[in-house]
Amino acid sequence: MPVASQMIRELLENGVHFGHQTNKWNPKMENYIFGEKSGIYIIDLTKTEEALKKAMAFVEDITSQGKTVLFVGTKKQAKRIIREEATRCGMFFIDERWLGGCLTNFATIRKSVERLNQIQEKKESEIYASLAKKEKARIDREEYKLLKNLEGIREMTELPDCVIVVDAEDEAIAIREAHRIEAPVIALIDTNCDPNVAEFPIPGNDDAIRSIGYVISKLADAAEKGSRAFSGGVKKEVKKEEEKKIEEVEEVKEEKAEEKEEAPQEEVKKEEPKEEEPQKEAITEIDDLEGDIKLDDSEDK
Repeated sequence: MPVASQMIRELLENGVHFGHQTNKWNPKMENYIFGEKSGIYIIDLTKTEEALKKAMAFVEDITSQGKTVLFVGTKKQAKRIIREEATRCGMFFIDERWLGGCLTNFATIRKSVERLNQIQEKKESEIYASLAKKEKARIDREEYKLLKNLEGIREMTELPDCVIVVDAEDEAIAIREAHRIEAPVIALIDTNCDPNVAEFPIPGNDDAIRSIGYVISKLADAAEKGSRAFSGGVKKEVKKEEEKKIEEVEEVKEEKAEEKEEAPQEEVKKEEPKEEEPQKEAITEIDDLEGDIKLDDSEDK
């Protein structure tokens, strides 16, 4: 029987179809089970493909709008994959212990992040060098503990718009908190889990490294594609705004130029040089005064 599609072939190669033992299953997963072999349930990969494509489309859609995704996987097999894939697509992650209230008590988590920033600033200052050895060790321990738990969400200043979870059974608290903040959940669901806890359940093997890596990498690819579309759209909008401003400036310049051309040119009146009046009258007056003065002098004598 030929394989239906390329994705189903890849799912098969990565062992996504292997479920849990038949004595450890959740009856709600019955619709996702293809059959049984050697005491192990086999997951129907056609339904896995359908669910994965639906989840990828959703992730791409929200990230193309500038929204964020939180990857969660604290089990040993998922830690490295969650960290690498979330970092690659520029999203947030939690790969260590889930901190209670990480979503529902976000203000307290932000205070812990601020405390981490303060510690690292203190270590870079001269004050740290002058501290005693015991005090330095205490600060280092506190920094290590905070960094270990908060590294993946250190830059997350707002609540995520979607939560991607590996193993709904282990991350039950994370799923409950996501529901409290009304963030949709995408979860890799094995045959021992309840598919109703997630808005986008993806039936598949949540214990094998290859299986987890394949599913998470596909979701990370969708997030990366959506983020690129968003950043490209923002650049186009900025470019359009700049072009619009340039056009407005040019229009204003053209209007001013037209006003100058239409305005009548004022005639500049040249001041005519004033003709000097003859000072004959002034001279005659001076002569008359001198004559009077002489007559007065002669009478006195």
